[in-house]
Amino acid sequence: MTLQEFSESSNQLRRQYHQLEEKLHNTRWTREEDALAFLTDAALVGRWLMAKEGRWPSEQEKNLPDKIGECAWWLAVIAERSGIDFAAAAETFLLKTMQAMESEKE
Repeated sequence: MTLQEFSESSNQLRRQYHQLEEKLHNTRWTREEDALAFLTDAALVGRWLMAKEGRWPSEQEKNLPDKIGECAWWLAVIAERSGIDFAAAAETFLLKTMQAMESEKE
């Protein structure tokens, strides 16, 4: 799956969650609520990495791959809701960073 396909699938799934939110709460989550959910999941990645290294008491580290995937999903969703092309943003970041690293070697 390409990043573009991932982004499209992520946003299709998010639309389904919006329907559930409307059913349960009569409103969709805001972009800020999506960002908070992402930050919560990102924090869990940190804790579960610590657990994996034996530095935090948890047995949730087995869920680390899913949580990392969920963080990528949230980023794709937040990008779309912010008018940003997720795949292009990721590619641009990598290319710029790789070029900067190459310049440092010279």
